Amino acid sequence: MISAINKIKIMEIKYDQSGLVPAIIQDATTRNVLMLGYMNEEAYQKTLEIKKVTFFSRSKQRLWTKGEESGNFLELVSIKNDCDNDSLLITVNPVGPTCHKGTGNCWGEENEQSYGFFSTLEDVITERVANKDTTKSYVASLFSKGINKVAQKVGEEAVETVIEAMDNNDELFLYESADLLFHYLMLLQAKGFTLKDIENELKGRHK
Repeated sequence: MISAINKIKIMEIKYDQSGLVPAIIQDATTRNVLMLGYMNEEAYQKTLEIKKVTFFSRSKQRLWTKGEESGNFLELVSIKNDCDNDSLLITVNPVGPTCHKGTGNCWGEENEQSYGFFSTLEDVITERVANKDTTKSYVASLFSKGINKVAQKVGEEAVETVIEAMDNNDELFLYESADLLFHYLMLLQAKGFTLKDIENELKGRHK
């Protein structure tokens, strides 16, 4: 991290006619955009010095370290400038909610980890289990048979995936892999867990 900060100090920044540059704040873990602020040269240098994101407040006309009153600091991870050197992307580890209204970002959203389409599948599974329409929903039908049946289905899909892995038909291997992953997401929910729990477990093992 020290070497990264040293590189930041020598990068070119093109401030506007008011001496400011827009700074987009992004969570280093979730990759969500949290807020937009503005920096002048002094705010930029203070950010590097104290490792907490500091802006120039256009309304108060002074430096403002995010969290100086609330304690919800933005701990600095890295700073990048764009291809024209006239805007900054700052990745942070937020301490508490970013918005003064108490939400995770300044667009009224919570700063939750997303796993792309896998998160969509988790939501679909949750919705169909809650609706309990066993006549129209395969998910609801399988859940209605109990966790043993869900676990058994995961085992069957795992065996089929292994069989296809030892063959040369990549299309069938991907098909069975998708089946396995989908049913595993179902099993996770049947046990009361999500992909976030698996991520936390793997993070705990990472040294």
